[in-house]
Amino acid sequence: MAPWNAIPITNLVVQIVKKRRGVILDDELIRALKKELGTEPSDAELNTALLQLEINGLVHVSQITKTKRRIEVISEGTEFLAVDED
Repeated sequence: MAPWNAIPITNLVVQIVKKRRGVILDDELIRALKKELGTEPSDAELNTALLQLEINGLVHVSQITKTKRRIEVISEGTEFLAVDED
């Protein structure tokens, strides 16, 4: 379990992605989080944070390859449709 932090990981993710002009790859995000937190977040922690942010409509996560994901901040007026949603 990671040590307690004053800033929640979800807030850190949004801050980091916004610093990178709204788009970042997951491996770059992990490096930036490690720099901020001092420890590398587990896959479960990162996936939970990204899922929470995506459900709240703050970020969109898309699969680039089998092991790479693209995370982007959703700006106002931008919407992403779910699979089979027109």
